[in-house]
Amino acid sequence: MMIQRRSRTATAACLIAATAMLTVAGCAKSETPAAAGGDSSQGAQEAKEPGSSSGPGCSLKTYGAPELDLKNAVVGFSQSEKEANPFRIAETQSIKDEAKKLGVKKLLTTNAQSQLSKQISDIQDMLSQGAQFLIVAPLNSDGLEPALKAAAAKKVPVLTIDRKLNSTACQDYVAFLGSDFVEQGKRAADAMIKATGGKGKVAILLGASGNNVTTDRTKGFVDRIEAEAPGIEIVAQQTGEFARDKGQQVMEQLIQSKPDITAVYAENDEMGLGAVTALKAAGRKPGKDVKIVSVDGTRNAVQAVVDGEYNAVIESNPRFGPLAFATAQKFYSGEEIPENVIIEDRQYDEANAASSLGGAY
Repeated sequence: MMIQRRSRTATAACLIAATAMLTVAGCAKSETPAAAGGDSSQGAQEAKEPGSSSGPGCSLKTYGAPELDLKNAVVGFSQSEKEANPFRIAETQSIKDEAKKLGVKKLLTTNAQSQLSKQISDIQDMLSQGAQFLIVAPLNSDGLEPALKAAAAKKVPVLTIDRKLNSTACQDYVAFLGSDFVEQGKRAADAMIKATGGKGKVAILLGASGNNVTTDRTKGFVDRIEAEAPGIEIVAQQTGEFARDKGQQVMEQLIQSKPDITAVYAENDEMGLGAVTALKAAGRKPGKDVKIVSVDGTRNAVQAVVDGEYNAVIESNPRFGPLAFATAQKFYSGEEIPENVIIEDRQYDEANAASSLGGAY
């Protein structure tokens, strides 16, 4: 029975990929334009099935939701953070663009402004406005239970993107679509080892607390450094809350308290760019005196690599629109949806940053 279950899940993943221009492990590469060199700047994403962590598939029948034609539906999208961040801007725009492309009857959009209580009320408000399907970018991994219960009471499926929920798949939500954040941390560590030659003192600018992105990106980085680069010492870990101004403030403090720092790992580009500003103001040369590696793939960060003020950027693709709606379409056609659909992200460094700048957001 387990073999059959994995087979159905893999089939669903392949079908999702084919519709959303994705590449999924186990699917023929010829199924997708992305596999032949598709550009994520056009909204395509690459995905892989996450193996044993994917869990059983979720179907319309097992979830207990009514049938729905998305073109005649009211769809709600709940954004978590202020759209002062290029990642959030691109993410929301991708959802809007794909809804328009598919001819969705009505798309409701909200922004929680980085407030958990507002995200809960936003989702509840969209339900009261008749939302029949919800796409949610959770602010935190915990705390959305009141909103999830409200959706369940109305038999409205919830698809999560970007951040995982500490809830039960195919009960509290349909599936999670996003990156492997532990892997992002590992790749950032590999880039840091290369940039530093495996020696130095590194400060970590942590993301916001309370979500799996921060936890996983930290774990991946720290574990890889400890295993592969004993000559690198992690001398500070301080939250910059995924914000540029906060990242700058933290870096200014660290320059004073830890003047011998030789590298910075920022868990998003905005904090990394804030660190660049602080270092330059202190007369340090980012990218040279202090190596910098961050995660996201924003155009400004990739440009900093081109300019020599950054050493590497690990992408975290925010263009979820095609994948989210392709997943919804397969769900409503009766296909099983994998519990986790993990996308594969590119990497920018001095070798490809200039030629790949057009793919950044």
